[in-house]
Amino acid sequence: MIMAVNEKEMRIKIIKDGPYRVTGGVPLLEQVIVTDDDGHTRGLIDIKEYPRREAYILCRCGSSENKPFCDGTHSKVGFDGSETASRKPYLEKAETFEGPDLKLTDVHELCDHSRFCQRSGGIRNLVQKSDDPEARQTAIEEAMICPSGRLVLWDKKTGKPFEKEFEPSIVLVHDKQKGCEGPLWVRGGIPIESADGSMYESRNRVTLCRCGKSENKPYCDGSHWMNSQQKLEFRKKWGLE
Repeated sequence: MIMAVNEKEMRIKIIKDGPYRVTGGVPLLEQVIVTDDDGHTRGLIDIKEYPRREAYILCRCGSSENKPFCDGTHSKVGFDGSETASRKPYLEKAETFEGPDLKLTDVHELCDHSRFCQRSGGIRNLVQKSDDPEARQTAIEEAMICPSGRLVLWDKKTGKPFEKEFEPSIVLVHDKQKGCEGPLWVRGGIPIESADGSMYESRNRVTLCRCGKSENKPYCDGSHWMNSQQKLEFRKKWGLE
């Protein structure tokens, strides 16, 4: 069988009120969040890599009996996959916070609540002390591991962001601390196409909802573990109401 040209291009296509269709042989892995002795999330470690496939379809409604893959349940449960996320580019939405050596850009609405930014007093506190080498290094570590790309840290001397070079891939995140499955962590700038055919901004790090509950679809908003009160408190804290 001759594969269509677009099948060979790495892409995530959002199906209206349905799953994510992934093409182009994108690697699919599972990773688990690891914590330190103080209970702070520190990183993610590989626990599984799926056999490489040219195309596959991932559950978006959270109800498939064949997770992470779609089994058609979305049509039986009446899944509403409406995409409500802003299409503005990241830097147009970002709040900027500056310290002596580092600048932080922050788009609160993208937060997937994986909590990597809370260690050592939190990333804003660390940025404020970024003329201290230890604080500077910890801030860089926290920003680069932020799966959602909510946080981007910039070197004020060079004007360049601190980013890991990821192979384009999708990670199924397991959040053992919260006792649930986390988002789809999309790495390496894989293009994401809306159900209406338009393209989202390609970024090195984004997290997509796979529980079906996010109020900022297609992005994760922490609904896999947060209740409505916790989400309301977060929105009030960051002025999202």
